Amino acid sequence: MDDQTQLELEAAAFRRLRQHLMQDRTDVQNIDMMNLAGFCRNCLSRWYQEAANKRGIDMTKDAARETFYGMTMDDWKADYQTDASAAQQETFKDAFAQNVGDKS
Repeated sequence: MDDQTQLELEAAAFRRLRQHLMQDRTDVQNIDMMNLAGFCRNCLSRWYQEAANKRGIDMTKDAARETFYGMTMDDWKADYQTDASAAQQETFKDAFAQNVGDKS
């Protein structure tokens, strides 16, 4: 497989993952993703921002999230986010520290 084809397939897989998380499974909470997989939608948007910044594209965290989510974080939270239980929040502290560290 040539490099361009690989790049295009990876981009297509990313777009499909984004669709799955943003349209097909809006019921899955970020906190559950982080607790189980060590990443969430916010991580994906942060990685998007980091990739843009490495290419010289100035992108803020909020702009990256809006690009990834297709709406503002406030809108996403209002439409889809539910309250996390105390147990979820406790597990999240460890998952966040292990997988993200001090990045916000």
